Amino acid sequence: MNSHAFIFDMDGVLVDSNPYHKIALNEFCGRYGYHLTDEQLLNKVYGRTNKEWLTNLFGKLTEEKVYQYAEEKEAIYRTLFESDIKPVKGLISFLDLLDYHKIPRAIGTSAPQSNVDFTLSKTNTAKYFETILKDSDIEHSKPSPEIYIKAAERLGFAPEKCIVFEDSLSGVKAGKASGAKVVGITTTHSKEELVETDFVIDNFVGLDPLQLINTLFH
Repeated sequence: MNSHAFIFDMDGVLVDSNPYHKIALNEFCGRYGYHLTDEQLLNKVYGRTNKEWLTNLFGKLTEEKVYQYAEEKEAIYRTLFESDIKPVKGLISFLDLLDYHKIPRAIGTSAPQSNVDFTLSKTNTAKYFETILKDSDIEHSKPSPEIYIKAAERLGFAPEKCIVFEDSLSGVKAGKASGAKVVGITTTHSKEELVETDFVIDNFVGLDPLQLINTLFH
């Protein structure tokens, strides 16, 4: 039995998708007369569930309307990203090492099931993840630590024995608040902005999971 587990955010960690989400968000918001600045996107949208950012934007919405708007925005995103989607550099080799060392892992994402299916099938990574938590598995989106606490629990680990991989500032806060160690990846923010993390990587190239555990826990 391994002593530690790894939990991966999806967007910006498994795939560098945020530039495409940004275009899709702007296109979606523009359809309804909203034009968001980069700062508004950072503060109101990134790292949050669709339900949260949509009600931030539109105010009170019925469940049906949230679902309808969310799927409209995600369909724009998937169409944009479909021909460009690929795993972040070094990810597949890193996941192979996790398999080799039998290190338990999960995905903890604010994304809906439709995007999880899209991402895992297009990158051929579904086989690496038995445990997946998505937007419908949580009440409170990041920066609440709920998703990481629940993911650790499903893996049978205390959060304090987990390493979380995150790109967004709200996700980093969530990981830290859960008690986990957090590795920041510089797809969305610079190394300087990821100051609250325990370790920063640009991608997974050359990353050794056992060495990482050793660095963060000893």
